[in-house]
Amino acid sequence: MKKYCIDLEKTGQFSSFFLDYLEGKESLRPFYTHLPQLESFRGAMQAKSFSESKRKILHDALLEQYQSLSLKEEVQSNIESLLDQRTFTVTTGHQLNLFTGPLYFIYKIVSTINLAKKLKNEFPDCHFVPIYWMATEDHDFDEINYFKLDGKKYQWNSNQSGAVGDFELDQSFQEWMKEIHFAPEVFKEAYSKSKTLGEAVRKYVDGLFGQEGLVVLDGNHAGLKREFSQVIEEDIFIHSPYQEASDSTQRLEGLGYKSQIYPREINFFYLKEGIRERIELVGEAYRVLNKELVFSKNEMKDLIHAHPERFSPNVVLRPLYQEMILPNLAYLGGPAEVVYWLQLKGVFEHFHTPFPVLLPRNFGLIVDQVTSRKMKQLDWTAEDLFSDYSLWKKSYVETHASLDYSMDEEKNKLIHLFQEKGKEAEGLEKSLKSAFDAAQVRTLKILDHLGGKLRKAEERRLEVVLGRAKAVLDFAAPGGVPQERTVNFMQFYLENPGMISELMENFDPLEFKLFVFQYE
Repeated sequence: MKKYCIDLEKTGQFSSFFLDYLEGKESLRPFYTHLPQLESFRGAMQAKSFSESKRKILHDALLEQYQSLSLKEEVQSNIESLLDQRTFTVTTGHQLNLFTGPLYFIYKIVSTINLAKKLKNEFPDCHFVPIYWMATEDHDFDEINYFKLDGKKYQWNSNQSGAVGDFELDQSFQEWMKEIHFAPEVFKEAYSKSKTLGEAVRKYVDGLFGQEGLVVLDGNHAGLKREFSQVIEEDIFIHSPYQEASDSTQRLEGLGYKSQIYPREINFFYLKEGIRERIELVGEAYRVLNKELVFSKNEMKDLIHAHPERFSPNVVLRPLYQEMILPNLAYLGGPAEVVYWLQLKGVFEHFHTPFPVLLPRNFGLIVDQVTSRKMKQLDWTAEDLFSDYSLWKKSYVETHASLDYSMDEEKNKLIHLFQEKGKEAEGLEKSLKSAFDAAQVRTLKILDHLGGKLRKAEERRLEVVLGRAKAVLDFAAPGGVPQERTVNFMQFYLENPGMISELMENFDPLEFKLFVFQYE
């Protein structure tokens, strides 16, 4: 396997907002605390204060959540280390996609594990625990109920509602699983021996990464939510997070950056069995949308204190929740995730919570042997994998055409002829000049039409090469979407069980490039 590092701006896959953040553009500096570099972590460690009581609550919650699993030595060691004041976490998070969903799910976790290792080398007196935050409270089932493999979409349909982590792996799921007979054992065992989707995801993530000490955390826990009750109350009754996030959003938009998230006056959902619906203030009552649930102000206050687990933060407050219940130093996310955190620094400051180091996950593109052979035949480099096919095709056909189908020389001669003769005719009769001009337009259109036919004939003559290039670019970006955002990792893992180990060896969480892994 060969590895190539491509500058992110050369791929055409990233927004200027994201690239400006990575480059440290001065106008964005007020919206985050630490530059995305290794040197920032010393300051982040000094700023992070996390009490013994909070560590105990986190430790106990994790042990409770891992009850259905036999704890791997590395995971148990990391959970126990969280009781130590010298232990910090680095975190990534993602939805509960079936069979991990797109490749970048794997890339996120590998990046996070590698960051923990890099920090341990830099600060040997401290300990760093990689965390995968399961988005069990998410209710957008349509975003996670499928995966794509070898061009086919595998989808589970269910009528269940509410938080997806609580979805039961019922008979319909077990029937659907028969279609995935090729799945590695780690998935079959996780899905067959779990009651809920959240339980299954914990099991297969632990199966894939537990030996690296990755700790899986579910924020949907009463003890952890209790630590967040002050924020719940202030958001619902005072709306200060809305005010802070709106201010940052307006300032960013004033700099020309498009908002990634949109704060609301109330940034919580009501969460219960089968329900995750927004809470809204209507008059003097608090209503749960789409449900017959209405609370007075006093009833809502009582509910927050008695059952904080019934309040689920939206995208505006989930980052704050994470940082309040973890001794966390860094969050690793995709391009859109990283920049939406920049809208939230004011929220963190309002609640006196340190803002973490924001890092992008690693970006990758895997090129198999068949595609590598096609690239050699095309004499393509790794950078060519990010070409626009239409532009490349136009250029290639122009360069390799057997004749000049543009007929520019002929057109110029005809234009000269019509203009010259038109002027002569105008001396004879003025109206004849417009007749010659009209004839020029018609003739040029005929030549353009014929040129188009010649170009298509050239494309047919070169169809083998053009088809090869199209196949390569479709492999790199199926349907025009980057491979890592659409293809499931089983497409490569089934043939190469060492794939994750190879990614661990080659990804660097502090090298902001797109890694191309080419097998020959």
